[in-house]
Amino acid sequence: MELEMERRLKKEHNAKVKALKKQKAIEKAKLGELNAKSKKSAAKKIGKEEENHADFSDPETSIGERKRLSSQMAKHYSPSAVEKSWYEWWETSEFFKADATSSKPQFVIVLPPPNVTGALHIGHALTCAVQDTLIRWKRMSGFNALWVPGFDHAGIATQVVVEKHLSRETGLTRHDFGREEFLNHVWQWTESKSGTIKSQLRRMGSSLDWSRECFTMDEQRSKAVTEAFVRLHKEGLIYRDLRLVHWDCFLSTAISKREVEHIEIKERTPIKVPGYEKPVVFGLITSFAYPLERGGGEVVVATTRVETMLGDTAIAVHPDDARYKHLHGEFAVHPFNGRKLPIICDEILVDPNVGTGCVKITPAHDTNDFDVGRRHNLEFINVFTDDGRINANGGPDFTGMPRFAAREAIIEALRKKGLYRGEENNKMTIGVCSRSSDVAEPMLKPQWYVSCSLMAKEALDVAANGKIEFIPKQYSAEWRRWLESIYDWCISRQLWWGHRIPAWYATLEEDHLKETGAYNDHWVVARNEEDARKEAAQKFSGKKLLELSQDPDVLDTWFSSGLFPLSVLGWPDETEDFKAFYPTSVLETGHDILFFWVARMVMLGMKVGGGDVPFRKVFLHPMIRDAHGRKMSKSLGNGIDPLEVINGVTLAGLHARLEEGILDPKELVVAKEGQVKDFPNGIPECGADSLRFALVSYTAQSDKINMDVLRVVGYRQWCNKLWNAVRFAMMKLGDGYTPPSQALSPGAMPFSCQWILSVLNMAISKTVDSLNAFELSDAANTVYAWWQYQFCDVFIEAVKPYFSAENPGRTHAQYALWVCLETSLRLLHPFMPFVTEELWQRLPSPQDCERKASIMICDYPSPEEKWTNEKVETEMDVVLVTVKTLRALRAAESLKRRVNERLHAFALCENALTLGIVQSHELEIRTLANLSSFEVVLKGEDKAAQSGSAVVETVNENLKVYLKLDGASINAELSLRKTETRL
Repeated sequence: MELEMERRLKKEHNAKVKALKKQKAIEKAKLGELNAKSKKSAAKKIGKEEENHADFSDPETSIGERKRLSSQMAKHYSPSAVEKSWYEWWETSEFFKADATSSKPQFVIVLPPPNVTGALHIGHALTCAVQDTLIRWKRMSGFNALWVPGFDHAGIATQVVVEKHLSRETGLTRHDFGREEFLNHVWQWTESKSGTIKSQLRRMGSSLDWSRECFTMDEQRSKAVTEAFVRLHKEGLIYRDLRLVHWDCFLSTAISKREVEHIEIKERTPIKVPGYEKPVVFGLITSFAYPLERGGGEVVVATTRVETMLGDTAIAVHPDDARYKHLHGEFAVHPFNGRKLPIICDEILVDPNVGTGCVKITPAHDTNDFDVGRRHNLEFINVFTDDGRINANGGPDFTGMPRFAAREAIIEALRKKGLYRGEENNKMTIGVCSRSSDVAEPMLKPQWYVSCSLMAKEALDVAANGKIEFIPKQYSAEWRRWLESIYDWCISRQLWWGHRIPAWYATLEEDHLKETGAYNDHWVVARNEEDARKEAAQKFSGKKLLELSQDPDVLDTWFSSGLFPLSVLGWPDETEDFKAFYPTSVLETGHDILFFWVARMVMLGMKVGGGDVPFRKVFLHPMIRDAHGRKMSKSLGNGIDPLEVINGVTLAGLHARLEEGILDPKELVVAKEGQVKDFPNGIPECGADSLRFALVSYTAQSDKINMDVLRVVGYRQWCNKLWNAVRFAMMKLGDGYTPPSQALSPGAMPFSCQWILSVLNMAISKTVDSLNAFELSDAANTVYAWWQYQFCDVFIEAVKPYFSAENPGRTHAQYALWVCLETSLRLLHPFMPFVTEELWQRLPSPQDCERKASIMICDYPSPEEKWTNEKVETEMDVVLVTVKTLRALRAAESLKRRVNERLHAFALCENALTLGIVQSHELEIRTLANLSSFEVVLKGEDKAAQSGSAVVETVNENLKVYLKLDGASINAELSLRKTETRL
């Protein structure tokens, strides 16, 4: 019995095992089938994605050809994809080129020529964004628009940067290379950097007329510089004189007062000076004694610049100082060179820390002493070489020493002679060259000067009588302040890079002194050496000419820059361009060079250009700072290359850019730390359109712009919204849509279509008015607001019901949508040229209408009177405030779970007029508020209030809205309101 039971159980077990194996086999087979199907499905999906990817990706476009667009718009906006290929096609198609023979009204801007010192910075990008917005707008508005590109040789700045570069690369100075070879290196640098700058300008979309590209040292511009110098010299407005100048010992050149930055020092302060291993101490006043010649006495003087005592030629005492005035007429003896120093009485300007006591007089090295020296016929003794060393005039013990090393040596020598009387802290100001950071030294040098007083008066007059307009107007006062206190302009620079001064020195056989420049009347000015020889032969007729040598100095860069509006158009030749385009229309630049450049262009332009002003308007934009309000600089690491914002860059990439520069190791560390703080994750790709729009939008910020890259990122995100809105609109238009060719009739269109055309018309009018007033920020914000808040947020949603096939308003809705897109893209184009061109090219064209090749040569929108409908706008205001109120009810804390749920609502109107308005726009309210139904009733029919099944909110004094809720929701809402009441 038990055995039988055991056999039966074993049999059942074997059957179960067999069935289990069979089941596993079946499942395995099924799993194999599923895997095969899955792989096949995945392969199909990949194939479909690849097919779709091809539909959404732009085909390759050959350089200079019109961009080939994908069959479908990409799902997401990509700046690099959108901004590719368009510029090369625009340029090849000569859309930027102006015609000197055109009958159209002219609009001319000259690009402030960027220096060839290196790449453009974000300040240049602001200039380009503003000017390209203006030039594209005018070009589309029917003007013969010319935007002239050019580059500035930037004499002192470029020479400095090339010298630093060569020193780092080769360890050699320019003197090791010699003038000719060094200049070859500068020309190579210029070619390289100008190429970089041109690439940046093109990448930013700058629609410059490249056929008229120029450089301040090319042949035509050099000809203009020479011609202007010769003419001004002939009129007596350029002359040569021996005067004190600000001298940069590190660069061995004169610099202008405007290139000297003044630093306030309160007490003993070490400052790094180029050329010195250890910092030089400033903020001290040192006292020492001069022994009297008669013996038995001394005169104590004090100075903050002990090294200049080697050039002292007198001692002055104040005539009211009872302690010292009796010494008048006596002499002191210089302790190091034995020079006799007369003691004179003079009411000179005395350092307040010294009082009215004795003052050393160094006429050749001190501005105040210079006048005293001339008044008393004192000797002028220059004791410094051009590179700031002590020369033979200063005394044999110190000859050849750098000036600040000599300072320490002189103090030690005074100690040994028992003449040192001590030092103490002294509040003072030192002048530092903005180019080299060297401490500027007053030096007596013969230089060429431009007499400015008469030309300045003319420049003041044209501003006063309205021939030149300043925008913003506040800079008119600044203009007067500069020009009313103008001084003659030193235009000599002891550099190698720049325009050689067209002056030759004649050395005559009869001359006692044979060194160049010994006699100021031996100079001749001419256009070339041949003319100079003729001039010299006539001037020195009957005398034997031994040598005629050209002045080795070059002209201040601002001299050639001041002629730029003239020279870029071919002056001094009577070219077709000069006759057609001069004077120019607008000078747009930063307010920081109002005097440096703008004033000089006006003075020189009027004097040599025929008496007319070089431009009618001066538009001055703010200066860019970083997000913290600091001035941008390489040494702080907060400077931004526009391409880093356009293309995006990692933190490592930012560091690499600094390492390629000319910062010293300590500055490099500080700069990198600044980048880590400001851009810890680098800079995301934003595109040129977003950067341009952000910069133009910033221009309303007083005289400074605190540039935050995050704002540019925000506009890049807005471009994505713009892209998606157009993408949606294109789907609603359909593949085969062709806009009608007849004129638009808004009155026959649905309400929302009438409204969007009316507010678009208002946006057009305001944008054009703002552009005419040079209020570019307002113009940009107007266009932005229409796209963002009216087209995207309202119209795109409100018009959706009309796109159903059976809706009779579908045709009108499509036409209104197309008109809005086509018109608003043209309105936006000057601000964002790339994305507008791409989207406009995708729009269908009306049948039997010739389509322009590019959006940039289309007409700029102008207001259409028949589009304006104030009644519709007023009614839409009621609709929108109603929708806003309903949305606020939905967004209440207790209703968040139902945000996406379509609810029931109704409106309670106080009067028939409100009832009529709200009732006639039930569709728009229901659509925009995402309601399942919307009922409109007159007061007295407040069903929700009676039933207690709705929450209510007041829209205005004539309208309330109710949002219907279920029991649970209303109890939660009432509970919430009771809680709020108790609080």
